[in-house]
Amino acid sequence: MASVKYEHVVKRWGNVVGINDLSIDIADKEFVVYVGPSGCGKSTALRLLAGLESITEGKIYIDDRVVNDVKSKDRDIAMVFQSYALYPHMSVYENMAFGLRQRKTPKSEIDRRVREAGDILGIEKLLDRKPGQLSGGQRQRVAIGRAIVREPNVFLMDEPLSNLDAKLRVQARAEISKLHQRLETTFIYVTHDQVEAMTMGTRIMVIKDGVKQQIDTPQNLYEYPTNLFVAGFIGSPAMNFMDVKLVERDGKVAADCRDFILDIPEDKAQVYRQHLGKDVILGIRPEDTHDAEYCPAGINKALVEVKADVTELLGREVVIHLASKNIQFVGIFDSRTQARVGNTVGVAFNMDHVHIFDKQTELAIR
Repeated sequence: MASVKYEHVVKRWGNVVGINDLSIDIADKEFVVYVGPSGCGKSTALRLLAGLESITEGKIYIDDRVVNDVKSKDRDIAMVFQSYALYPHMSVYENMAFGLRQRKTPKSEIDRRVREAGDILGIEKLLDRKPGQLSGGQRQRVAIGRAIVREPNVFLMDEPLSNLDAKLRVQARAEISKLHQRLETTFIYVTHDQVEAMTMGTRIMVIKDGVKQQIDTPQNLYEYPTNLFVAGFIGSPAMNFMDVKLVERDGKVAADCRDFILDIPEDKAQVYRQHLGKDVILGIRPEDTHDAEYCPAGINKALVEVKADVTELLGREVVIHLASKNIQFVGIFDSRTQARVGNTVGVAFNMDHVHIFDKQTELAIR
């Protein structure tokens, strides 16, 4: 088992910066997910750890060993790529055994590891088949099995589910999480899909333009985003943002959205009072934007009336796009809602879960 540490790591290609001053500590047996939009540097961070890219500045440790100049094959890691990269002329057994044979592992040990991995992944009956005879999900299991047989200290996974359909992705997510619990090994997983990140990681690092934005538990990322980017990236549908001015109304702090004014609850008001008169950004999630008729009890709510633009029925709930004169936002309504396109709708914002961001720095005001 192994811990991983990035210490002020930089990766440049000429004037292009892929990773900028990345410092993180990953504990032994953690499942950490690197998440961010395409081109943000998450795969580069993984490849630097794997030894597939050279480091420009800084150090990477596996346990207490600096691995900057250690060859990839000597780092005791195993990597699963987006592409399955299976040898089409070899059976599943041979694909999984290939790396061990290259390392001169004894035949009996190879057989034990391959059959044990096959049993863990539920592909023990497929060991004699060729990759062309397998489904996409089965091929992905073989690629993971090829990593498992190496019994590495660290598993690296670079968007391994991208080639699977939606149903298989959900199933594979659960299988990888179970695999982590069973193997009790350090997992580092790269994805652009924030749903994957939220459901699998013990901690998540959000990256933008090669810079770490926040690393925290899924729940803390959701409830306490450190800046505007993290707030908008984590959560689906994305958080609603409104340009507002903080004002005082009847002795209370309120957010003037031009089309309506939202009172801030007293427990939050003290933090925001020092920003009175400032233009800020108010964020509120669609799941905290309710049909006023079916609003949860016991919340500090702000009621407004707006027009329904688009409704998307999802069975147990309705995603509804709403608009006033200057503002557009999204709500998630109870399926009993009577809201219809073009009609005026009563909306209740849960102000207990409102977020305020500084307009210049884009940092959360807390």
